[in-house]
Amino acid sequence: MSDDITVGQIDNNVKLRDLQLKCLEILLYFKDFCEKHNLRFFLCGGACIGAIRHKGFIPWDDDIDVFMPREDYEKLGDLWNKYADTERYEYCRTNKDKSYETMLTQIADNNTTFIKSNLAQYDINHGVKLEIIPLDGAPNSKIKRKIQIMWALVFCLFNRQWAPKNKGKVAEIIGRILLLIFRGPKIRYKLWRFAEKQMTKYPVDENTKYMTELCVNFKYVKNLYPKEIFERAVYKEFEGHLMPVPVGYDKYLRMAFGDYMQLPPEDDRIPKHEAVFVDLNNSYKKYKGIYYCTDS
Repeated sequence: MSDDITVGQIDNNVKLRDLQLKCLEILLYFKDFCEKHNLRFFLCGGACIGAIRHKGFIPWDDDIDVFMPREDYEKLGDLWNKYADTERYEYCRTNKDKSYETMLTQIADNNTTFIKSNLAQYDINHGVKLEIIPLDGAPNSKIKRKIQIMWALVFCLFNRQWAPKNKGKVAEIIGRILLLIFRGPKIRYKLWRFAEKQMTKYPVDENTKYMTELCVNFKYVKNLYPKEIFERAVYKEFEGHLMPVPVGYDKYLRMAFGDYMQLPPEDDRIPKHEAVFVDLNNSYKKYKGIYYCTDS
C-alpha cells in the first residue's frame, strides 16, 4: 500500500503513513514510560504480526495494540496521572464518572484528531490512540472458565451499555432485556465493576496454566493461551526500534490469527477503522459540533 493512501472517508487527504508515524510516536513515549516504572507490555494483534512479518507496521494497518498483564495494567492509571505528560497524552479508561465507549484502556494524543464513524456521536477523547488490552489469568477448571466468560459478557454488556450483536440472537435479546431492567448509570456501574472483579480474580502464579484476554471481541475471549507464551518478552524490530513481543509470539499469533505469515487477500488489505475526519496537527476539541457531537 503506497503512502498516498488516505485514511477512512475524510476530506483532508491524511496519509496512512503519517497516521502510522503518529501512532509510533505514542508507542515510543509509552515504552519509555513503562521502562521507567517497571511495567510490562507486549505488542499484540496487528502490531505483533507487523513486527514479525514486516519489521514494522502491516502496510495497511492504522493503529497499535499492546497487551499488559493485569497487575501492571492496574498500576498504569495512577502512575500515568502522576508522572506522564497528561497535557499531551490522556489516560482513557471508563470509570464511575465518565465513559470512553471502550472496555479497554487507551492512551490518547490530545493534540490530534481521529474521529471514528461509529463514535462520532460521543463527547469523548477523539485523539489518535494506543490501545491497551489486559491479560488475565484463567482458571484451570472448565466450569470456572465458563463462569469467567459469563462474567466477561456481563462486564461487556454494562460497561459498553449496548446489547451484543455478534454473539447470536439469543444473547442480543437477553442483553436488551437486562439493559431495560437495569437502566440507571449507578446500578450499571456497580454491575460491571462487580463482573470485572469476578472475571479477574484468578492470579497468575505457579498453579496457573493459561492466560486469556477478556476485554475484547468474543472470538478472542474464548482463547486460552498457555502461560508460557507470556512469561517474558523478546525484542523485535518495529519501525527501526526494538519492541517487546511475547516470548511465545509464534504460538500466540497462530492461536489468535492462524497462518499469520500468509498475506490476506488484496481486498482485505485496507485500514480497519473508518474515520469521518482526521487531523494529525490539531486537537479534536477544535471539531466538536462540526465532526462529532453534531446533534447537540
